[in-house]
Amino acid sequence: MLPVVLLHGSRTSCTMWRRQVGVLRDAGIPVSAPDLPGHGPRRGERFRLDEAVGAVRDAVAEVGGRALVVGLSLGGYVAIEHRARFPEQSAGLVAASCCTSPDVPLRGGWLRLARWIERWPDSGARLNEAFVRGLLDAESGQDLAAGGFALEVMADVLAEVGRIDTRAALRAAGSPVRLVNGQWDHFRGQERSMLAAARAGGADARLVVVPHARHLVSLDQPVGFSRAVLEAHAETDAAERARSAVGQPEFSRRAGPTPAPRPPAPRSSARRPRRPRAVPGPTA
Repeated sequence: MLPVVLLHGSRTSCTMWRRQVGVLRDAGIPVSAPDLPGHGPRRGERFRLDEAVGAVRDAVAEVGGRALVVGLSLGGYVAIEHRARFPEQSAGLVAASCCTSPDVPLRGGWLRLARWIERWPDSGARLNEAFVRGLLDAESGQDLAAGGFALEVMADVLAEVGRIDTRAALRAAGSPVRLVNGQWDHFRGQERSMLAAARAGGADARLVVVPHARHLVSLDQPVGFSRAVLEAHAETDAAERARSAVGQPEFSRRAGPTPAPRPPAPRSSARRPRRPRAVPGPTA
């Protein structure tokens, strides 16, 4: 069965995926949830995009060389970039809570704010704790915090993610794409253009909106988000089996414009929500 690789958001760690890991394992699906540079047990490292993509490459290699890659927020941007650089590894992509281009004009303001907060005596620990308590239920807050918070990494994350051209990256490969957003996520602003970019690359691309969820959709509405991942996995796994049966190549890269060259990656329980609704988007 096709494995799943889960990529966490900024400042948290793989522990944020506890409930999704349990659901996937109960379904008999192999799953891996690596920690990205600067997070979890890798705190103390600088976050660098190339190393993050390399961590995904290594995680996919460890589960057999091809997987459905699921990422939320920071993890979503890294998953998009991994699919562009290593299309042979990405059987499909679920990119959640990352439908705003990293190069928006506000990024400079966010970067200055992050650097200022990182200079506070507690690096913003009390502020972060207040947000967690105010936005998540107790179980979700525990999952988010279990691996520790990387409060000093945000400036590096903003600087590095700003290098990604998300639309060009989405156009660069043809594997299936699911953009999953919470209904009230403030990062939904460019979901339609990102959907169109994925379709322009030849992908079966769809938008799924999880009702009553905010930015941390997997924690805010874990049942709805897990269902969206399971449905994406069922479709991608079936497509992989069909492709293998007829001997088709495992991946394709669109003939035509590709993203600007990038440096190579290093070697080295909430109320049950309504069913996530697929929102029709623009045609390719």
